[in-house]
Amino acid sequence: MLPDRCSMAEGGRRCQNPPEFVLSVVSDGAEYMVGVACRAHRGAVSDRIGALQEEGRLGRGSVSISPVRAVGTDCIRACPDDGCC
Repeated sequence: MLPDRCSMAEGGRRCQNPPEFVLSVVSDGAEYMVGVACRAHRGAVSDRIGALQEEGRLGRGSVSISPVRAVGTDCIRACPDDGCC
């Protein structure tokens, strides 16, 4: 599951926009998701990841930005009345 809001926070307030991009770090053949961003904050979140890498607080590797893709499934049912719970 993804967070329902952008990872960017400004002035102590978190961005209310839904995520449009997944930002991850690719290192040694593995990929690690580190945040999500809306279109307006995609660059700022990417810059923050780079700054955290420079400080040694986040692993080294290249930053990958991928668009969020909606996936539908019929195996998860949200209605408690359908008898699946």
